[in-house]
Amino acid sequence: MSKRYQVLARKYRPKTFRDVVAQDAAVTTLKNAIRFDKIAHAYLFCGSRGVGKTTLARLFAKALNCQSLTAEFEPCNQCPSCQEISSGQSLDVIEIDGASNRGIDDIRQINETVGYAPSKGRYKIYIIDEVHMLTKEAFNALLKTLEEPPEQAKFFFATTEAHKVLPTIISRCQRFDLARIPASLIAAKLGEIAIDLNRTVEKEALELIAAFSEGSLRDAESLFDQILCFSEETITAAIVRQTLGLAPRELFNSLDQAFSSCHLPYAFELVEQLLQTGKDLAHFLEQLIEYYRNVVLHKSKTYTQAQALHILDLLIAAESGFQKSAYQRIALESILLQIIRSKNRIPIEVLVRHLTENADKINLPPAEPTKPIEAPIVVEAPKPALPPPIVVEAPKPVKPVEAPIIVEAPKPAPPPAVEAPKPVVEAPPVLKTVPFNPYSVRQEEVKEPPKPSQVTQKPQSHYDTIIRFAAVEFEGTVKN
Repeated sequence: MSKRYQVLARKYRPKTFRDVVAQDAAVTTLKNAIRFDKIAHAYLFCGSRGVGKTTLARLFAKALNCQSLTAEFEPCNQCPSCQEISSGQSLDVIEIDGASNRGIDDIRQINETVGYAPSKGRYKIYIIDEVHMLTKEAFNALLKTLEEPPEQAKFFFATTEAHKVLPTIISRCQRFDLARIPASLIAAKLGEIAIDLNRTVEKEALELIAAFSEGSLRDAESLFDQILCFSEETITAAIVRQTLGLAPRELFNSLDQAFSSCHLPYAFELVEQLLQTGKDLAHFLEQLIEYYRNVVLHKSKTYTQAQALHILDLLIAAESGFQKSAYQRIALESILLQIIRSKNRIPIEVLVRHLTENADKINLPPAEPTKPIEAPIVVEAPKPALPPPIVVEAPKPVKPVEAPIIVEAPKPAPPPAVEAPKPVVEAPPVLKTVPFNPYSVRQEEVKEPPKPSQVTQKPQSHYDTIIRFAAVEFEGTVKN
């Protein structure tokens, strides 16, 4: 019976600290913690996918429980503890997936068993991967145990999104931020794997795989595993492009030639070719951005630095809305047309310099002299005359009415009551009104106008007109 196949990402996973790629700072700190016996109770490993977070946690756990550490404080990988941890069967190193065991009940189970002594090793270690997936209640249940854990218990956390971990958890851990692995180191690692497997791979093919993995060694190893199954012969860059669905290099060379000759129809021919071969247009646009980024970095005989930067800005601006576009074919054709037409684009600074140097050869109408601006004469509006006052005579006083004399009549026949006469009120005198003439206005008082200020404006020159022309982007070249 043949031996069971193991994928490259697992087969070539680092078994010692020296095998870890591009994480020297974290490796040195962890080895020194073992050397000086300064082991913290909790560690947090942060970083993007495939950079070695869980790998470092396992290596550190093996080194802490190893029964035969080397002189360089590396795990021996020979003792029962190391072998059990490597195979995932250790009772003292418990790995938990934070995405699947994220509830408060799962953390309570950890709190109940954390006080048990380790079975064989020195420490009982809990490795929680994707710890940011735990609920808020689960985090709070873990806080007390994390702050005052038993002496023999250690917690190792790994996460790709450290900003989602509660600050109260982070403050109780030693944090390591793992950087993305450079493409050159990934390519070198893949070259070592190819030599070990006795396979021939072109250097450009390894560089393509490393660039496509975006700093993840695990992703690069998985892609390399896939490509090795595609062909048993020498792995070339063309095979890598075909396997990954990348556009062939010849398309970019043809685009360079169309740019040099300003051949606009090639934009439509290129998009048609992409569709016929089943290429994803959005993915091709990403390749264009990467291609012109390399043109800017390494320079090119076909493009000037200004042209390459302009094309790169154009592609980045178009990429944001390309995915949502309902007419991706037309949008990509328009982008390619703008790239080819930019061959004849003249930078503004070159246009200004050319116009300035040849100002005397350009037939421009002479600038008319500007007359001095006189200050306006301010004349106050005439104030309306006030109407004469209206004289009202006071009413004459009314004479008081004398009380009538009452004569007593004989008692048997009293005289009838005499009514009091009504007071006589004279009519008020008629008021004499003076007619108001709104047209009677006093003579206008006009102040002496101030002397006009000699405000002059600088006459326009030919250079003012030249600067206005410089704001226009021309198509074509400027001739003397």
